[in-house]
Amino acid sequence: MLLLVALFPSQSSMVFKEITLCILMISAFKVSQSQQTHGKPESEVMTDLLEKTTVDLLSALLNAGELTQEFKLTLLDSLFVDDDKQGHDSQTKTSLVDILFLSVESASSARVLVLARVVFFQSVMRYSSELEEDAKLAIARKLQWLLEILTDEEVYSSVLSSQLPMGDGTGKKIIWESMFSALLLSLKALMITLSSSPAWEELETFLLQNLLHPHFLCWQIVMELWCFWVRHATEDVMANMIDKLCVFMMSISTSETLLCPDSVLRRTAKSICFLLTHSPKSLTARVYKNISTESRSESASDAYLALLLEGFPLNFLPDQTKNDAKRQIVADFFHFVDNFSEKPSESSRYTAQGAPVFALSACLGILKTSMPEIDSKTLKFAIALVQKLRNSKDEMMRDHNIEILSETVRTLIISETLSIISRSEQLYTCQEMDNVITEVQKLFISETDKHHYHHLNKSEPSLALFLSGLVSYEMSETETCPKSRAVWELYHLLLRKRHWAWLHHAVTVFGYFCARTSCSQLWRFVPEDAALAFDIGSGKEAKTEWFMSELKMFLEKEQVLLSTTPSQEELELLSKEGMEVRATVQKHLEGRKQQRSVEEEKRPNKRRKLPEGICRGVELLQNGMKRINEGLSELRSDESEEFQKSLLNQFSFLEDLVSHLVSLAASD
Repeated sequence: MLLLVALFPSQSSMVFKEITLCILMISAFKVSQSQQTHGKPESEVMTDLLEKTTVDLLSALLNAGELTQEFKLTLLDSLFVDDDKQGHDSQTKTSLVDILFLSVESASSARVLVLARVVFFQSVMRYSSELEEDAKLAIARKLQWLLEILTDEEVYSSVLSSQLPMGDGTGKKIIWESMFSALLLSLKALMITLSSSPAWEELETFLLQNLLHPHFLCWQIVMELWCFWVRHATEDVMANMIDKLCVFMMSISTSETLLCPDSVLRRTAKSICFLLTHSPKSLTARVYKNISTESRSESASDAYLALLLEGFPLNFLPDQTKNDAKRQIVADFFHFVDNFSEKPSESSRYTAQGAPVFALSACLGILKTSMPEIDSKTLKFAIALVQKLRNSKDEMMRDHNIEILSETVRTLIISETLSIISRSEQLYTCQEMDNVITEVQKLFISETDKHHYHHLNKSEPSLALFLSGLVSYEMSETETCPKSRAVWELYHLLLRKRHWAWLHHAVTVFGYFCARTSCSQLWRFVPEDAALAFDIGSGKEAKTEWFMSELKMFLEKEQVLLSTTPSQEELELLSKEGMEVRATVQKHLEGRKQQRSVEEEKRPNKRRKLPEGICRGVELLQNGMKRINEGLSELRSDESEEFQKSLLNQFSFLEDLVSHLVSLAASD
């Protein structure tokens, strides 16, 4: 078929739908076999023999000079159709029956071909260097289609979890690569191919348009391509691009919600920070220069804060610049603390209320260090802010405060202020810490503040970090000590959480506290209804001893995951769990085997009768093979040896395929 298409592209274009169906069926069968353990050898063989051939088949049509650009676009549209045009009534996982019974009419909407289209597009990009210029442009225009189809939940889950056989580049062996990695490598190969092509502008447009893509996988792929571009582009090109991104971010900062993670401003800052983290340090300094803390521009200050909130790599700045930035952030924080009142500070350079606290918390998180300048003023500020919220007696005033400080109440007081305290060990020895603990306990626990609790539930990770820092805090461990009871109740709050993520975080923090505290009555920190104290098997509440046993196992598993040189005890623990898992799996397999045996006994032992059309088609294929064989013997002697060898190899592959179909028909 490849030879016929190469020699007679105009005639082949008349049956392009049949050709594309053949290509997609091969790709779908390869994907289907790669997802099954027993089918992996077949998938490797198909990759070795047919992957490059199917790409060459498409390339022969795309590179044909006598075919119009309009036809080539139509051809690509038939292969890579918009996801909106496809049905969603079946799964992407395919079977051989699903693939074989596809028709030209049903191919454009066949759900079983969705993943096959993605895999084949990956192959086309990988070998894109063999395409002509207009074909490269047509492929570049299909990149948006790729992102759109990746947003399908079944497609992106397969891309993240599946593996594909791929050539190692030498043509000597097949290796298995994750589909995500294979897709990224192919996209980078396409970028290299297009770098010296007129189609490069199309790729640039694609990267700019999807810089803020809302889907997590698509955004990750686009940012990987941006970083690849940065690492290989000239310094002038990237300097010009980063300047434009900074101008864009400052142009939107005045109209965007700074504290909303999904705002355009924050998403732009997130993309820029990702780019800077994987780029030369000189780019970070350039961005800092464009959006400097010394600027009195309101938009520049908000853009700078957005960058900090998204992890701006301060460590990449020169030491002097980094120290100046830290000093400015600390000065802004103490200016805000000293002038804190019920109304937003008029003197702040930021538009967001509480922004200096956000900036300092983000700075401490980025640098992963404490600052000796952070003193007891921070504790007094936290106490004043909590009391102001709790002691508001006028309900209208209380609601007004919540509206003004909605993010501040949920994030500034708990997430940001407690986060700052948790990173400043010296604050835990201050006298004001007693009041901080009791006020935080009243805010989260007391009956009078339950009205606000739904505003605080997202602040519990920072509360957990704050509690973990209490390892150096002295407690009497007596029932009559208010601060001890406050700590116990706060830990009770965290350890009651049933959501797996909250529970994992709470137990990790509690384990850290247990390993370092001088407290001896640890049972006081555990509530009777702790989530980890439930027996999953019976569903009944267990005793504290059960919690401690589960906590020990949890911490041992965490240590196994983090340790690079596991101890003998850890290996024995993993071996024991592995044996239990193997026994469970074996039990399920035996039960499934018995079930299949019963079903086979009940199934009538009849030979299947294939439709007449298939039998007739196989017979025609056999006759066609005879005629081709006769034609080969009539080849002229003046034909080149290379041409004859290529023709004989293609005929051999076709002959093997037809023989396989004949054997299938005979067996049925």
